[in-house]
Amino acid sequence: MKRSFLTAFFCLAFVLPTFGWDDVGHKITGYIAWQRLSPQARDNVIRILREAPEDSQLATFYMAYGPQSEAMKRLEFFMFVPTWADVVRDREFNTRYRKYHKSNWHYDDTFWRQVDGRVQELTGFEEGGQAVPRMKEFDAVIRNASASEEDKAIAIAWILHLGGDIHQPLHTSARVTETEPKGDQGGNLFHLTPQGTRRPDQVNLHWFWDSIVGRNIPFRDGMCERHYIEAAAKSMMKKHPFAVLQGKVNPGKYEDWRRESFAYNNSVVFSPDLKRGQMPTVQYKKRAFKLAEQQLALAGYRLGETLNAVFDASDAANTTIGYR
Repeated sequence: MKRSFLTAFFCLAFVLPTFGWDDVGHKITGYIAWQRLSPQARDNVIRILREAPEDSQLATFYMAYGPQSEAMKRLEFFMFVPTWADVVRDREFNTRYRKYHKSNWHYDDTFWRQVDGRVQELTGFEEGGQAVPRMKEFDAVIRNASASEEDKAIAIAWILHLGGDIHQPLHTSARVTETEPKGDQGGNLFHLTPQGTRRPDQVNLHWFWDSIVGRNIPFRDGMCERHYIEAAAKSMMKKHPFAVLQGKVNPGKYEDWRRESFAYNNSVVFSPDLKRGQMPTVQYKKRAFKLAEQQLALAGYRLGETLNAVFDASDAANTTIGYR
């Protein structure tokens, strides 16, 4: 049977490996959140997501996963949803881009500087992102019985994306130095390559953290993307089980999540062994990936439990160890 070009394109796109916190990282948090969702919450969330506005093209992706079990289709669709807010950055889809792309929603920065190894927060700078206020707004939407399912679908997608974003410490940070007096834009201005490096070859600290999963967990030839994501997520869940992190989950406490993530900038991200113009040391890389694994697991747990609290308020949803 001849498949449509759209379906063929989507199936191809989701098999090819693409690495980075913006893709693999978000899909890992989606996978982990799905494990936390109760059956009732899963049903409600998928039903609502399939009611997304047509011009968002969000619901279209449900049909992109071809002939497989309904359970796997639901899982892969849910894993994709946290990446939607990045997908809409594509200017080639002009209507979707103009309506849904919001560049300053993806981060929520504290301006700060390091003074004798401590954090000194700074004021008087321009707005540093809106991730937390937007998450609070979208949280109100999904809890509002009068809100349309179209609005709730977009709200769920943004919560899943922004909730992942703020667990990447540099999405909460604008570090001020003599070199970056207006802030370093989440490490984008902190170069790990020597001064004078050609622009196409430059590497910055934000890239280092965004791409950390793919550099530490290689994608093997012939591996299905879902199997790669599943294996990585299960490894992180084993190292950082829900039972251990449960006391830190705090569903819906978005500002608390952000502040916790921000604190890692002084202790782990900008540790004394990080040098401008030099690639990180082996020890730094190990510490960074260890933190990234914890943050991805915690983000997944928090997002899953936040959706459970809204879409399944039963005692079972609050006490479950996880579903497959």
